[in-house]
Formats: sequence, structure tokens, C-alpha cells
Amino acid sequence: MLRQPQSSTGKAKELVLSLARALNAEDFQAARDYLADNLTFVGVFESHEGVEPFIRDMERLRLKFDVARLFGDGEDICMFYNLTASGVTLFASGWFQVREGKVSSVRIVFDPRPLLASPTARD
Repeated sequence: MLRQPQSSTGKAKELVLSLARALNAEDFQAARDYLADNLTFVGVFESHEGVEPFIRDMERLRLKFDVARLFGDGEDICMFYNLTASGVTLFASGWFQVREGKVSSVRIVFDPRPLLASPTARD
């Protein structure tokens, strides 16, 4: 049986899932390999230009991602997930843009109030 080549959306979705798995496993070198050097990150609390500040934050925060839904349009991937940080789990959405086989842009949206109410939040 001939196997059809994976679409650009399928490849991009697998890349984003691989990134989430690496972050969940706290394998930050593997996570780094999925990210472009010139990564742009826009989050609720801060934004970064470049991959190294993003990786430093991931090492510090040790976030966990429980993916609920993943869909895409070409190399633009949207992920709905439950995010656990500082013992607090909340619903989040991320827009991941994949370019040249790497995640080049990440934009995260969630309601930060549960984190802000937690005594251990944002250590």
C-alpha cells in the first residue's frame, strides 16, 4: 500500500505535539530543537524575542500541557489545552506558527486569575 505524503498541516501539528511532549518530559534540549532561533513568543505575562529566553522560562516554570484539541490551517496550528503551572490547572489556547520545519511564533491566551490567586504563582 502506498503511503500518502503527510500534509503541511499534519507535519506542523506533529511538530507542535512533539514540542508539548518534550516540555512535559522536561527535556528542554529536545524542546529547543523544535524551535526556531528567532522564535517570537507573546504570552499573558510577558513576551520574548529569541528562543533562549523562552527555554529559560520553560526550565523555570516546568509547565505541563494536557492537549484537548489541535487543529490547523497550513502551518498555523491552534492548540486548546489544560495548562498546569504552580499547582494550578487552567484552560489555555496557543497559536503556533511553523516555518521551515520549526516553531517560529507562539501566542498564548488564558485567564490568569487562578494563577494570580495562588500563593505559589509566578515564583
